[in-house]
Amino acid sequence: MLNRRMEVAVCILFLAVAFAALLLPIVEYEQYEAVSAFSASGDEPVVIIDAGHGGADGGAVSLTGKYESEINLDIALKLEQLFAFVGVKPCMTRSTSNIDYPEEANTIRLKKQYDQNSRLELIKSTPNGTFISIHQNNYPSTSPSGAQVLYAAYDDSDALGNMIQTSLRAAIGEKNVRAMTQISSDIYLMKNITCPGVLIECGFLSNPGDEALLLTDEYQLKLACGILGGYSLYYGGTNEG
Repeated sequence: MLNRRMEVAVCILFLAVAFAALLLPIVEYEQYEAVSAFSASGDEPVVIIDAGHGGADGGAVSLTGKYESEINLDIALKLEQLFAFVGVKPCMTRSTSNIDYPEEANTIRLKKQYDQNSRLELIKSTPNGTFISIHQNNYPSTSPSGAQVLYAAYDDSDALGNMIQTSLRAAIGEKNVRAMTQISSDIYLMKNITCPGVLIECGFLSNPGDEALLLTDEYQLKLACGILGGYSLYYGGTNEG
């Protein structure tokens, strides 16, 4: 069964690579109706795509001064279009760099707190959701590199993470993917989600090679395709009769 799911994921991966380069610059997902590659009996699946940080929270800063929040958003928007293209409904925790805060959120801490609570509320109110959070890594040394999948404690998140890990290796290369692990319980959003979820550290902003790749549309698209392929592996596995 796994081989069959792998075949489906690889097909989707290659289709996404072939078509996305053409479609992404000119097509917004609202402008077309895609036939779902994931259609099945039961309720429609929703992928909740989280572009980490944003607004007053820029996240980590790269070697050349690029904010993590902007790179996260670039990848998340590509991922949104790819999921919509194959017929999976995407739900974004944010779609722009700006976040509207209430007047009482007048410090960075309160703004972050408001933002995290708003995202968690969205996750909890979305039926049939699968949560994918996009982030970038950072380290005092320039040596560490590569993407890493971190899975939540919620049921089946490890299976989702394993499938995305497998697909990412195919998309960006074996040497570019670090070992998957369970995420720390200190991460508020991942600790409290109520659906399968993963956080993907797409690379190290502190590594010159990773940073150069992460700033290109081509590599961002490869990452997005790898994540989509992993989701297809996971969804196929959870919906086999």
